Amino acid sequence: MSEPTGAGAPHVLDHPALAALTGPHAHFAERHGRVLRYPVDVTPWVALPADPGPRDWADLAALAGPGAEVPLLGFRGRVPDGWEVTFRMEGVQLAGEDVAAAPDPEAVRLGPADVPEMLDLVARTRPGPFLPRTVELGTYLGIRRGGALIAMAGERLHPPGWTEISAVCTDPAHRGEGLATRLILAVAHGVHERGERPFLHAGAGNTGAVRLYETLGFRLRLRTAFLAARVPERLPEDERAAVPVP
Repeated sequence: MSEPTGAGAPHVLDHPALAALTGPHAHFAERHGRVLRYPVDVTPWVALPADPGPRDWADLAALAGPGAEVPLLGFRGRVPDGWEVTFRMEGVQLAGEDVAAAPDPEAVRLGPADVPEMLDLVARTRPGPFLPRTVELGTYLGIRRGGALIAMAGERLHPPGWTEISAVCTDPAHRGEGLATRLILAVAHGVHERGERPFLHAGAGNTGAVRLYETLGFRLRLRTAFLAARVPERLPEDERAAVPVP
């Protein structure tokens, strides 16, 4: 599904959503057959098996529902007939074993009470999917000025031994102040404190962000893809209801 930068045995980050939903994030998982997903108000990511067949696509269709749009992180194959590809972008995955992480004295922990402000900041800056319960996935840190939330970053996918840094965003009026760098390093510090390693994803064409991450010590380990596809409006009548992972 994704293209590693070097040969070797499969790595846990090759399919991070699948590794997370069968590992530390298993309590979030909803399942239909071999297909897993997060609750739709947590994050939109779904996890196909590494070798999806017709049964798996039918299970994904039944899990998501007719007409739903589903993101397929890292998928490079061909979607079945009747599915519509609605978005496609080349991406990169960067691993941060060598990041010089450090806490930040101005960073504050964000929680459910802060979600309205977080959603407002995301709507203005568009760092990627962030939903009403995304904050439950891990630690989110923010910087406030005059009481207003002006920057944030946090944790999303959690494969065993790794944590993805996500939702990195800064109010346009405060860009250029180094706030994103400080928050990335602060979130990475918390990841290191747990004995884990940070990683993140970015659009391959977002060269400014990729350069920033590389200056912080992140290194390219995978060329991947961001794809979204729409489920056909008509599904087979004998599909089973989705059940949570035990």
